[in-house]
Amino acid sequence: MRYQAFLIKYAEIAIKGKNRYLFEDALVHQITCALHRAEGVFKVYKTRGRIHVEAESEYDYEETLDILTKVFGITAICPVVVLEDEGVEGLRGKVVEYLGKIYPDRVSGDQKYTFKVNTRRARKNFPLDSMETSASVGEAVLDAYPAMKVDVHEPELMINIEIREKIYLYSESIKGACGMPVGTGGKAMALLSGGIDSPVAAYMIAKRGVTIEAVYFHAPPYTSERAKQKVVDLAALVSKYAGNMKLHVVNFTDIQMMIYDKCPHDELTIIMRRYMMRIAEMIAKEEGCLSLVTGESIGQVASQTMQSLQVTNEVCTLPVFRPLIGFDKQEIVEVAERINTYETSILPYEDCCTIWVAKHPVTKPSLNIIKKHENHLKDGVDQLVKEALETREIIEIS
Repeated sequence: MRYQAFLIKYAEIAIKGKNRYLFEDALVHQITCALHRAEGVFKVYKTRGRIHVEAESEYDYEETLDILTKVFGITAICPVVVLEDEGVEGLRGKVVEYLGKIYPDRVSGDQKYTFKVNTRRARKNFPLDSMETSASVGEAVLDAYPAMKVDVHEPELMINIEIREKIYLYSESIKGACGMPVGTGGKAMALLSGGIDSPVAAYMIAKRGVTIEAVYFHAPPYTSERAKQKVVDLAALVSKYAGNMKLHVVNFTDIQMMIYDKCPHDELTIIMRRYMMRIAEMIAKEEGCLSLVTGESIGQVASQTMQSLQVTNEVCTLPVFRPLIGFDKQEIVEVAERINTYETSILPYEDCCTIWVAKHPVTKPSLNIIKKHENHLKDGVDQLVKEALETREIIEIS
């Protein structure tokens, strides 16, 4: 007896009213796309309140499960055995057989294991109702395995039976990524660096159904090709959750050098950040994005004080989403470890922000003063921005 299929559960989608089918269809599409990475052929379809993934060939169970746990919109993945309807006696026998093969140590040991049978009868022509079916199957389990004991409040093993067009039997529910299916929440441009925060921010905004593109500011020769590859690798890790994305690599060296030469050094980070936001917004508008996404949180560094964020925001007309705004560093690290970006983020390849940090950066910048100093750049910076946009490299991450 092997798992032939997975029963996919969702939660938030169920409260979408008349638009619910759109979100269900989006989830079916995302699951189908994600399973293209898996070995095997799968059929993905929906029924009322459930989505089904059925294997139509040999497949790698662990690989498939790992992929499904990264699809936003799924709250639980249940590996199921699909049964033909052989009546009540047939179902009783199949459940007994299932437990013997899946849990041989529990059903035959000396220690008492508790269980509960939970039945959902969506198909009303089955001869027993839900409670009667649970009672009958429970009786068969007790007769076959004296080591088992019923506990309806806190069972160690939950035996779930769903009677639909077919009968689905499962006892394990694996937590999914939750959130909303990617593609249901518009599109955003994430500013992606090689640090810990920005990949987590991109992941969190994608979890709300937002399609992600990303922009990375490269500064050769001050940042190496290994630093760039680190960001490409981070984008690939995020794409396991967020789906395919474009990574726009912008050469920022000439703009940085001009700012360094003509602006006060304690304002370097703020002014560079303002130009990054300007360029990111230009690309975002070209790509049809509705917002920018950054990994900033209040007070983490000098450029992330409330005053600094206000000065940075001033150059943008699109909304800037900061999903980590109230997180402390440890909370961000915990998410990064969970989504497997942390080890890549801490590789010792500097990004273009960290190598240009002033010794004593301004923490409470004045917008009027920053604008005054930016006037020093008016002869030439617009041309450099134009060249940076025209020469950017676009990497398809899939």
